[in-house]
Amino acid sequence: MGTLVGHVAPGFGFLVIGLWHLVNHIRLYSINPDSYVAPPWFPSPLLGRHLELMLIMFGSVASISMELFIGPEAHQPFDADGTIPSNHLHNFEHASISLTFLIYAAFAVALDRAKLRNGDSLTQLLGAVAFSQQLLMFHLHSADHMGVEGQYHWLLQLVIVVSLATTLIGIGRPRSFLVSFMRSASIAFQGVWFIIMGYVLWTPSLIPKGCFMNMEVGHYVVRCRSDEALDRAKSLVNLQFSWCLAAMAVLSMLLYLFLIKIYPEEPQYIPLAKGAVREEDLECHKKMIDSNESLGHMGQTLRAIELEK
Repeated sequence: MGTLVGHVAPGFGFLVIGLWHLVNHIRLYSINPDSYVAPPWFPSPLLGRHLELMLIMFGSVASISMELFIGPEAHQPFDADGTIPSNHLHNFEHASISLTFLIYAAFAVALDRAKLRNGDSLTQLLGAVAFSQQLLMFHLHSADHMGVEGQYHWLLQLVIVVSLATTLIGIGRPRSFLVSFMRSASIAFQGVWFIIMGYVLWTPSLIPKGCFMNMEVGHYVVRCRSDEALDRAKSLVNLQFSWCLAAMAVLSMLLYLFLIKIYPEEPQYIPLAKGAVREEDLECHKKMIDSNESLGHMGQTLRAIELEK
């Protein structure tokens, strides 16, 4: 992951999954808000029910392969004596994150096919485990924590906390649209931030003024020539994060306003049912009136016969 492609590729995956969830949650809630229940994932209507989960598994396997077997020069991450060298620690950390997302997607498919009563809750729990692993690895990352890259990772952890918290809350409150909305938006925001990290940290022309790319422990790290330049670079990172946060909020709201017009609420059929009941009552009432009228006519006829006698 310590490259431009290593950040942009998973970032694109997070962005697509987050937007996919955001659109589907809004659509599901807009069509029938009273019976809304948030699913942990959404089936594809055209390309197979488990397409979303299959893509997560494929991306996770590709990420693990890239980190441990394709990326290293020896095409394996271990040293000659079988230990993990220092320059490959970050590869194992990134692969561990991908492994938990692979576990989540694989068991989500298995739980769906088993059709268990608590399948959705267990799937949500596995999603929370994946976000917990992601937060743990980035918080205890072996890469630089003090420089520009560390500032990007620190702000990324804030977004992961939101994804983790909303996933855990969603287990107990599956009918809360706001919880699902925030979770989806935070996943998409993770993708945006990964993409920005990839381009800014590994594109020489985008590195902040007074800073440069330096090869350290097998990968490039952004270093600054003075404390002033470092403080300025961190401030620029903070500005980027705040602008991205504002843009994500605007995008989410516009998407919501747009989709609720495309997917209007389905009409409720309770009034029609009440109408049907009233029609039956009216029919019965008419029959009772007719029977009463018949009895009245019979009574009049009997009285006329008695009078004739």
